[in-house]
Parts: sequence; C-alpha cells; structure tokens
Amino acid sequence: MKHNHTKALNLLKTAKGQIEAVIRMTEDDRYCVDIANQILAVEALLKKANLTILKQHLNTCVKDSLTEDKFTEKTEEIIAILDKYMK
Repeated sequence: MKHNHTKALNLLKTAKGQIEAVIRMTEDDRYCVDIANQILAVEALLKKANLTILKQHLNTCVKDSLTEDKFTEKTEEIIAILDKYMK
C-alpha cells in the first residue's frame, strides 16, 4: 500500500533544521537554557511526526489487516511501539 507521508516528512525536515541549529548553538557556546529549549522543540516535532506515522499506519495497514487476517500481528506492533514511547 502506498502511504502519504508528506505531513510527517515535513515535520522531520523541520526537526532536522532545528537539530542543525542546536548544533550551531552548542558550537557557538550559546546560553544553556536556550539550547535546552530548542532540544525540547525538536523532541516535540519528532513526537508529532511519530504520531502522524502511527495514525497513517492505523488508517491503512491495520485497517487492511482486518481483511487479511493479520489484525493480531498489527496490533502487537502498535503495542510494542506504544510501550517504547511510554518509557
């Protein structure tokens, strides 16, 4: 199945730009709290991208698995991801 990951890809590209900015800030010995705040912003973008990908997965792969008799396998994959996410 073809997925439309445009939204997630845009979020990831934005996070990449912010990571590059954080690296420059660190190299320039900028104020620690400013660096920490930028890192939090990157984490938020990555979480949003991940949730976007998981939502797409639920709406496509998991939905399709209902007709392919693979629902248990797909739900176990989601549970494993959520378990990692919550740690």
